[in-house]
Amino acid sequence: MENNNRLEEDFLYRARNLERQALAQIYDLYSPGLYRYAIRLLGDSDLAEECVAETFSRFLHALHRHKGPRHHLQAYLYRVAHNWITDGYRRPPPPLEELNDDYPSAEGTPEELVAQDIRQRRIRAALHTLTPDQRYVIAMKFLEGCDNEAIAQSLRKPIGAIKSLQHRGLARLKKVLLDEASHETKD
Repeated sequence: MENNNRLEEDFLYRARNLERQALAQIYDLYSPGLYRYAIRLLGDSDLAEECVAETFSRFLHALHRHKGPRHHLQAYLYRVAHNWITDGYRRPPPPLEELNDDYPSAEGTPEELVAQDIRQRRIRAALHTLTPDQRYVIAMKFLEGCDNEAIAQSLRKPIGAIKSLQHRGLARLKKVLLDEASHETKD
């Protein structure tokens, strides 16, 4: 953990000086995780790629204005991506597609692949019932493996608030998913 903090501090120092190599290293290090985060929440590879591009564009603009993160670079980048995704929910949704060829091919029978796709859609829909902060905390903690301190720094909230957001978010997810499952057994 300490080595990661030192690495981030070095990256941030060099990035604030707009060193191309540091900026490229930051992109190479964080873009795959940001893409995974975006695809989990958006379910669309084109939008996920756009999210990553916009995240780094906003990061560069912040650096040019002598702003941006002073600590916790990873949390900062995820927060920018989260804000972009949240802003996207405020726009009208694109038309739904019946079949989605954007998912990489996976092993398994067609029935297993369909069941996996349905589970992913249900979880994504359940995540959309959370507040933006709850969704961010859940995604960062359980999908990206960040600790409470980094999440708290990113949201500029105390660790106790992060724990509370996590608890309420998980309770809401459980309720939504269990309610949905009980409705399915009745049908």
